[in-house]
Amino acid sequence: MSSKLQSYDFANQLFASKAFFERSTGVLQEADSEFRPREGMMTVAQQVAHTAQTLDWFIEGASRREGFDLDFEKHAKALVGVTSLAAARQMLETAYENAIHFIRSRTPEDLARPLPPGPVMGGQPISDIVWAMVEHTAHHRGALTVYSRQLGKLPPMPYGG
Repeated sequence: MSSKLQSYDFANQLFASKAFFERSTGVLQEADSEFRPREGMMTVAQQVAHTAQTLDWFIEGASRREGFDLDFEKHAKALVGVTSLAAARQMLETAYENAIHFIRSRTPEDLARPLPPGPVMGGQPISDIVWAMVEHTAHHRGALTVYSRQLGKLPPMPYGG
């Protein structure tokens, strides 16, 4: 596989993930921002912001010599003040742009290098963060479709046109 095609395919996986997320969660509106099914769960806005935060986390973890920042309490605290779905969607837009730029700006050799040692994907090729980002995003878009249904909304299938 040519180097251009390899990074293109990885970027396309992220573009598809973004489209699926947007389609599935598009029924949610700003008025739904602070909905949460139960106390202690993330709100709609926090779910979207967490998805953005995690895309950034994967890029940072793949870029830092010390690997992934495992201070999950700190990451959770950063979400407490997120109360706007529009702001969270903008965070997600920016995170996808950054992730796609990261992938497209790396050579196949860069993407084949191992991630730093550690409990999160330690030693796997850097390119493996793409599937991890896609899977994590799918998890949260699924949770948000449940939130949508609890709000009486019908989320569309993510894979439609």
